[in-house]
Amino acid sequence: MTSPLDGIRVLEIGDRGEACGLILAAAGADVLRVEMPGFGSAGRRQGPFIADQPGQERSLHHAYFNVNKRGITLDPSTGDGLNVWRRLLERADIVIDSTGPGVLDEVNAGYDSFANLVEDGKLIWCCITPFGLTGPWKDWEVNDLVQIALGGPMMSTGYDDHEIAPIRPDGEHSLWMGAEFAAMGILAALYERETSELGQVVDVSIHESVSCTVEGAFPNWEYAQRLVQRQTGRHSSPARTAPWQFVAGDGGYINLMGGGIPRTRGNWSDLMTWLDEFNAAADLREPQYEAAVHSDPMVATTERARIAEVIGAFVQSRPAEEIYRRGQSLHLPWAVIRRPEQNLDDPHWIARGFFSEIEIPGYEGKVKVPTAPWQMSETPNEIRRRAPMLGEHNFEVFNGELGLDAQQLVALAGSGAI
Repeated sequence: MTSPLDGIRVLEIGDRGEACGLILAAAGADVLRVEMPGFGSAGRRQGPFIADQPGQERSLHHAYFNVNKRGITLDPSTGDGLNVWRRLLERADIVIDSTGPGVLDEVNAGYDSFANLVEDGKLIWCCITPFGLTGPWKDWEVNDLVQIALGGPMMSTGYDDHEIAPIRPDGEHSLWMGAEFAAMGILAALYERETSELGQVVDVSIHESVSCTVEGAFPNWEYAQRLVQRQTGRHSSPARTAPWQFVAGDGGYINLMGGGIPRTRGNWSDLMTWLDEFNAAADLREPQYEAAVHSDPMVATTERARIAEVIGAFVQSRPAEEIYRRGQSLHLPWAVIRRPEQNLDDPHWIARGFFSEIEIPGYEGKVKVPTAPWQMSETPNEIRRRAPMLGEHNFEVFNGELGLDAQQLVALAGSGAI
């Protein structure tokens, strides 16, 4: 075994499951990305693009989300395409179906038509849909903005000034959330299949996945009937808290979780020693401030406000990197705020091999992409292949694995099946 999911075959069809396929492919599964002939996936038309020039093979979105996958074109709504789809399913372990509720069923290519493969323990069929396969909302269509808003996180994300509308986190967060829950469900079903020989349908609602991520908003309301308030650059909270973000002495930005207020007596003592080095502790040596460190952080007090004020003034007088490194060495949850590209040279991530380089067809050179967010001692992470060009592995799969000859492939192409 060279990777945890070595030997597991996955069929990924639809555009909402790309991140789930990426996770399984990073763990070593053989993921076949199934795209529509001619058009390809929606991700191919999603920027950013190489040199800002759109093109079928120029999407950086596609290049990242489909690394380690093979790619084929197939339209299962055609008669010939359905026969090929059936043969692929018979060889698969997992289906990631994010085409939408009933989309494949309408052309006899969905779970209902192949339930026997699941019932016989040969297949795990994962459906990733906006609201799940059942319920009054199951046929509603949404986008990422609606999912983040309706699921709850956007209510807690924004600025102190509530005249400004809530802010949507960028990066298609809702699809990542759904994908990660889908991957967990698939792995649980795969483990169950190994012990019981049972296949399963994994029904993933992106809405429910998003709603699981609202952190303190739900318990605050459920247990105390308190609504959290949006706050600039920090956690939402029922009460207004001190600022967390500051411009450091060199113009860089710093984020001090909790307003910089330590959570233990040891951290407090170390912080006071650091402030004393620059004569910046002001009146914080007075006993009421150390006592305030251990008070409820959800309750605003004048002492906690004063601590945050003094610390905030101090970090604005020193370089951002110095504040970050020294704070981290004292076990304080402080960090610099970087532009995305500034992370490419971070020594910690470099030491862990977090970034790898991939090729993109038509682009001279390579680009850096994040690898899997885990490290395994016996099965190291690796980039096995770049993202596929449209239909790049058609011959390899249809001829080499399914045994279709050249004449059959020409006929399939002519009918629009592949």
